[in-house]
This record gives sequence, structure tokens and C-alpha cells, in this order.
Amino acid sequence: MARYDIALIGFGGVNRALAELIAARGDGLEAELGFALRVVAITDLRAGSLVRTDGDGIALAPLLAVAPDGLDFSGMPGGSPEPRNEWVIREVPADIVAEATFTNPTDGEPALSHVRWAIEAGKHVCTTNKGPVALHGPALKELARQAGVSFEFEGTVMSGTPVLRTARRMFGGLAVNGFEGIMNGTSNYVLGRLESGLSFADAVAEAQTLGYAEADPTADVEGYDVQLKVMILANEVLGAELTRADVPCTGISALTAEDVRRAASEGLRWKLVGSAERHADGTVVARVAPVALPAEHPLAGVSGPTNALAFHTDLLGTVTVGGPGAGRTETAYALLSDVIGIHHRAVSGTGILQEARRG
Repeated sequence: MARYDIALIGFGGVNRALAELIAARGDGLEAELGFALRVVAITDLRAGSLVRTDGDGIALAPLLAVAPDGLDFSGMPGGSPEPRNEWVIREVPADIVAEATFTNPTDGEPALSHVRWAIEAGKHVCTTNKGPVALHGPALKELARQAGVSFEFEGTVMSGTPVLRTARRMFGGLAVNGFEGIMNGTSNYVLGRLESGLSFADAVAEAQTLGYAEADPTADVEGYDVQLKVMILANEVLGAELTRADVPCTGISALTAEDVRRAASEGLRWKLVGSAERHADGTVVARVAPVALPAEHPLAGVSGPTNALAFHTDLLGTVTVGGPGAGRTETAYALLSDVIGIHHRAVSGTGILQEARRG
């Protein structure tokens, strides 16, 4: 049975949740999926780096028993106080790099470098970071193709809800001419609370208290998060080559509770919608903006932090996929699904597995 050695770059919520899945369900996953997973390296901005490539790799349970802010790798065998991201990615023998650090939406760093280093080192890489994919996706995919490795990023659009794989694998024979979606749970939750009468500031504060919104909610409520997701979807599903300048973006901060209540009284619901449409001449037009949707629209009933994406096809009409668009466990599952995709290509002969180890 194959075994994949994994390097976790970043040990915050998402990769920590992936480690929890491997620790708690490793034997079951092995029996179900036909391969074993072993974590051989972890890097973290605060904890440093930890490498164990012998035996069973890194013992995850003791690490997971420590609160994230109390974790320190420096005193452990194979540990260092420095993250050593580039050295770990390039030099530590691993099959797959799971990248889940922060990213700058302007240039995609540092996640962009992490992904590139992994590919250049001949390793498969999966990431939950939108920046590298939205801003540099075609170049990274071509680099991976030349290196004979996989570059996976299912979690960049709707967390663990598999919209990219759905479009790629389940829509064979269909022409997808466009899409529109609710792809940010924070903004959707805030709009719902505005319908209930809360002010914008109070709705955002409540979302922050519940963990739906970051301390700085700008990327969510101003639509920048959705803008990157629209770019990824349009480029992957519609074959576009959109940049941020091609996707005009308007957030929800200008909407008032009165605007939302008035629309509701008319049978309309405000939603922050990211959309793209392919025209007859092949051009793709995209945008992010608040839209007052009629009750019969497939996205009008999507409430709270849930996400949904409506694909417009030629033969089936509108096909809507809904599910969680955020959450540490849900996003960790996206990374696991990427690993499963890497395995399937390896065993089917459609992809190259660099150094697949045998357990």
C-alpha cells in the first residue's frame, strides 16, 4: 500500500485540523482510501519547525494536546525555533506539501513562494490560499506540468465544498456559460442580520464574536475575498484569463438596515454576488456586487455563513451547489480531498508520483 509523506507549511487552524484528521482517522482513512499518510515536517511562524522522517514520522497527538499559542518546536528532537519554510519545502524528503499560511491578495506572497518552491523541488503541493491561484495560477500550473507534479487548490473557493472538482469532473458534455454565487459567509451572515434590524456595525461585531469575521473584516465585507474566488472560478471553469482589474468589486458596507428591510418587504433579498458570464465572442465578463435577488432565484434562500454557487449550463440549465464555505475542519477536508486527487492520478497513471513510498 502506498504511503505519502506530508510537510505541513503553517500550523494554524487549517493544517492543525488536517493533523487532527490524520491523527484521529488515519487507520480508517488508510482502509477506505488505500493509502497511508505520515506527517514528516511542520513549520509555523510562532512554533518554529519540526522534522522527523524516521519511523512513524511526527507524533501528532502530543502536539495537538498543546494549545496553539503554547506550541514551541525548538526543544523537541528535530525541532528548530525558526520556521525554515524554504529549507523544509526544498530539502526535507516529502511527497506532498500542504500549504496553509497567510497570503497577500496583491502579490500572493508568501504562499506563492511556498507553492513554487515545492514544485521546483519535484513535490506535489496543495494549498488553501487564494492569492497564488488567482494571481499566478496559469504559470504555476504550467510549472507543475513541466515538473510532473500536481498543483491542487480545491479549498480556495468554497472551503471543503468541491465546486472546482464538480465543474471539472461532473459537467462532462455540458457547456458552462457562466456562474453566480454567494462565496463569502461573513458578508452573507451580516446581510441576514441587517434583515433582522441590526446596524451594519453591530452585525459585523456579532459576526466577529461568532468567529465568522476576522478582526479586520475589510476583505469580506468589501468583496475582495470574493473577487479572488471569481477570478479562480472564471479562469478554471470558463477558460478566462482574468486579473483583478478585470473584476470590478463593490462590497456591502454602503447598504443600510433600511435598504435591506425595504427590499425584504418587496420580496427581495440582498446578497453579495460574485458572477462571470462568457459571451458569444468568447470574452468573459465578471463582477462582484450586492444584488437584490427575487425569492425564486436559486441563491435567494441561502442564509447565514453558508455558500452556494449556481452554474449556468446549456443542457441542464442552472445547477446549484451549496455547502460550508469556511471553517477549519471543512477547509482541512479540502486539503485531504486534494491528497486523494493526487493519489487517484498516481494510481491511474495520469499523474506522476515523485517517490511514492511503500508502507
